Amino acid sequence: MSLALLLPALLLAGCGDSPWGELRPDPSPVAEAEPAGPALRLAVRGRASYARLVQEMGERRLWRTPSLQVVETEGGRVVATAGFGEMLVATRFDGPDPLSDPAALLGAPVIARRMVDLSRADRTPEGMRFGVPVECRLQARQVPEDGALLVEEHCRAEGAGRFTNRFTVAAGTGAVTQAWQWIGPDAPMLEVEFLPPAALRPKPGQG
Repeated sequence: MSLALLLPALLLAGCGDSPWGELRPDPSPVAEAEPAGPALRLAVRGRASYARLVQEMGERRLWRTPSLQVVETEGGRVVATAGFGEMLVATRFDGPDPLSDPAALLGAPVIARRMVDLSRADRTPEGMRFGVPVECRLQARQVPEDGALLVEEHCRAEGAGRFTNRFTVAAGTGAVTQAWQWIGPDAPMLEVEFLPPAALRPKPGQG
């Protein structure tokens, strides 16, 4: 069975090494309720949905909503999407992703370069763009209220304009807890909240 049933965009050129080739769609419907295990809360233009963890390989994880919107993350960054009007097919950094060490971004700004592949949902040739250069400047600052870090990433994508990604990083753990991220020039920003398993979440009325 082809991966195209779940992540059609990740089968495009430049994505042949995706680790999710053995993944099969879940044939049973999933109720739109907050999952018990690790999950993401995705929001586009204020409309939110939960994506449950489907598969992981090290820092790379695949998440899926009941409506079959799919995101692939590496650490706290979305590196590929499917099921949206425009899709981020792949992300390839020129060196390590600076977001993997947020504390190092408290000093001088860091410049990072990457290449992205983009596609419209219909996957027509005229809607595909491969190897789009993206150059970004990342810097972090502390949030006085809770000691968290806010990482701002100011980017310019060739032929796709400028945008700013924002990542909230938990104090102590260095894990990204929330992100506001660009996923294509004609797509709205994607808001992502990384949710812990239900057993670790505060009960209603608590902290």
